[in-house]
Amino acid sequence: MKFAFHPEADEEFHAAIDYYEGCEFGLGQDFSLEIYATIQNIVSYPMAWPVLGGDVRRCICHRFPYGILYSIETDGIYILSVMNLHRRPDSWQHRI
Repeated sequence: MKFAFHPEADEEFHAAIDYYEGCEFGLGQDFSLEIYATIQNIVSYPMAWPVLGGDVRRCICHRFPYGILYSIETDGIYILSVMNLHRRPDSWQHRI
């Protein structure tokens, strides 16, 4: 199964990589690897995580305070948000 990012989710993802890399050299790469590992879990087991509302599900990352909000589409997984769990919890809702 394939996956794709909503354009704003892609921006969130890259902004977070830049933020963590600015905090400590290599931490941005660690964050990126953690996000991709979480997405791989979603792709492998798309129905495993709880529904937030409608068709949107959320999978929590292990090492960083982020959640991946996604929907299951006919052609794969659509990542709606790479969401920092400590700020603006409803910032993604206009994307559905």
